[in-house]
Amino acid sequence: MTRNDIAPVHVVGGGLAGCEAAWQIAHAGVSVVLHEMRPLKATEAHRTDRLAELVCSNSFRSDDAANNAVGLLHEEMRRCGSLILAAADAHKLPAGGALAVDRDGFAAEVTGRLAAEPLIEIRRGEVAGLPPADWESVIVATGPLTSPALAAAIRELTGEDALAFFDAIAPIVYKDSIDFAQAWFQSRYDKTGPAGDGADYVNCPLDRDRYEAFIAVLLAADKTEFKDWEATTPYFEGCLPIEVMAARGPETLRFGPMKPVGLTDPRNGRRPHAVVQLRQDNALGTLYNIVGFQTKLKYAEQARVFRMIPGLQQAEFARLGGLHRNTFLNSPRLLDRQLRLKAQKRLRFAGQITGVEGYVESAAIGLVAGRFAAAERAGRELPPPPATTALGALLDHITAGADARSFQPMNVNFGLFPPLPEAGGGRSGRAARKPALSARALADLDAWLGAMRAAAE
Repeated sequence: MTRNDIAPVHVVGGGLAGCEAAWQIAHAGVSVVLHEMRPLKATEAHRTDRLAELVCSNSFRSDDAANNAVGLLHEEMRRCGSLILAAADAHKLPAGGALAVDRDGFAAEVTGRLAAEPLIEIRRGEVAGLPPADWESVIVATGPLTSPALAAAIRELTGEDALAFFDAIAPIVYKDSIDFAQAWFQSRYDKTGPAGDGADYVNCPLDRDRYEAFIAVLLAADKTEFKDWEATTPYFEGCLPIEVMAARGPETLRFGPMKPVGLTDPRNGRRPHAVVQLRQDNALGTLYNIVGFQTKLKYAEQARVFRMIPGLQQAEFARLGGLHRNTFLNSPRLLDRQLRLKAQKRLRFAGQITGVEGYVESAAIGLVAGRFAAAERAGRELPPPPATTALGALLDHITAGADARSFQPMNVNFGLFPPLPEAGGGRSGRAARKPALSARALADLDAWLGAMRAAAE
């Protein structure tokens, strides 16, 4: 039921979290004003004025709801009527067991559906500083590229210095510049997934000599120079530049993004010493991104170094890698269980600025924040999703579960879930534990959604 007698919720930021929050609020019958500063003010990473533009990978990671925590989060969000997952499903690409999307089609879908929603008004322009005092309910979902004026206002209000790290972007290669006399298509262990057929990745093999030569040149290549104030900013472990990983030891990449397990070179029937994988990046299949190759190398160096990879000697790049500074709050200290800022409860936060990492996790916190805000505008306080669900486990971590003294961004993972009770005096096997956690999560989510529907009637 639409409520015309209450003031709108203002959502600041048109990324995945802000778009999901606005969608959830509108579908609860509450009006929304969605603020996005692009194109009037650009960022270092975006290239269009579309909402929900993906600026790093085009992958939403695993779609396996039974055995992977992010796949479970996908399914929970689908059951909650997620706009982001609906758009991802509508524009999915072959990616083995992962859910990857055509980034342009995905952003166009989200933008179009929000623009067509009568309860959502999209306003273009920067919210410089704290939102006006007469905005009674606000969700700040400005993500890793929060404008300096707003970030400074938040720091002044909270008395906390925002934590920050660098997020690195991987290069994208034109498919027709890949040498398929050396490269081949195969998913790891021939695994299929959404829109896939078991041969969804381009694989470029390296023998021991080529691998060692590649590591040596990578480590010696020129990197982006940091400004003085950037020098002590830590990276997020889940998105390290390739050269930072390589500096940790000569075998690090072979056990990371260049691991050869589950892959067989069809030319000799053997597993390579190391493999560089590329994943389809657009619906036409003309662009492929180099998986795990986020980098802070200078542009000229990227082309020189990455063309050492067999199959990429003549590679042409649609986009080279880069860096952007990522800012997030010390959420366990600053936010309550409803994602409200303790210092000013009309302000909620959602997305990466809360300290979650990843597209899906950011959108998930936007989903929860939107539902919290809509219930509040209707005179109710929505109970958080159960901690046994992926949504609840993630929310618990950023608002209560993490240690505020050492808080760092976190992807959803089964380590955040309450453990299963022991059965018959013994622990469940590892293979059975994840499906059991997922089954419990979905049952508890369905019960939570049923109770919400009953309360709203």
